[in-house]
Amino acid sequence: MLTKRIIPCLDIKNGRTVKGINFLDLRDAGDPVELAKFYSENGADELVFLDISATEERRRTLAELVLKVAETINIPFTVGGGISSVEDVETLLNNGADKVSVNSSAVKNPQLINVLASKFGSQCIVVAIDAKLIDGNWKVHLVGGKVPTELDLFEWAKEVEKRGAGEILFTSMDHDGTKNGFANDALEKLSTELNIPIIASGGAGTIQHFADTFIKGKADAALAASVFHFKEITIAALKNELGRQEIPIRILSNEI
Repeated sequence: MLTKRIIPCLDIKNGRTVKGINFLDLRDAGDPVELAKFYSENGADELVFLDISATEERRRTLAELVLKVAETINIPFTVGGGISSVEDVETLLNNGADKVSVNSSAVKNPQLINVLASKFGSQCIVVAIDAKLIDGNWKVHLVGGKVPTELDLFEWAKEVEKRGAGEILFTSMDHDGTKNGFANDALEKLSTELNIPIIASGGAGTIQHFADTFIKGKADAALAASVFHFKEITIAALKNELGRQEIPIRILSNEI
């Protein structure tokens, strides 16, 4: 059985790591390079770096900052934010990213997923989906959650898989930053209906929330930000408890 992955997320705005609630009310969470180094040395399985205002501000991801982060870590590193072309991906991969995450650009031009998967391989392409529950239906949102669409979460997820995405990063906007747990019902449906890995995002507040999303939500990985950034949960303690619950997890000797 594949081990479950724990992934700290660095949401970047103006060169700093930030964190909010329901995609709003952002507060500073530290220097992204220092945080990346800390997580790499303290048991994180991967890192996700999201330049959360790149699309809204119509500029490219901060490639130089990506290079600085990549130079300090030795774990897989996914970068997203404002990526809309083959050239964008080439720049980020050349600067040390292992994978790229596309979101708004993929909705606006679904063929982009096919092109990127064909050129760089599905293993490099993560499609991020931000969705909100509206009148009982999960609807996809764009531009950092600011622009609603009529796209259904599950239909869009199936399409991106067919187009060559290697992984889906699903963030529940309703759960984001609330620390009330992940959207496990939606995650379980995604995990059951798709054959590619699903990363759970939005709602982590306790160690048990992670266990629940692996057991009930059937997620392949769990992503969180504030509980790690503000030292509310350590990755070592989290992994030890997951191991105690017999959830397959990678534990290094120095994490125990």
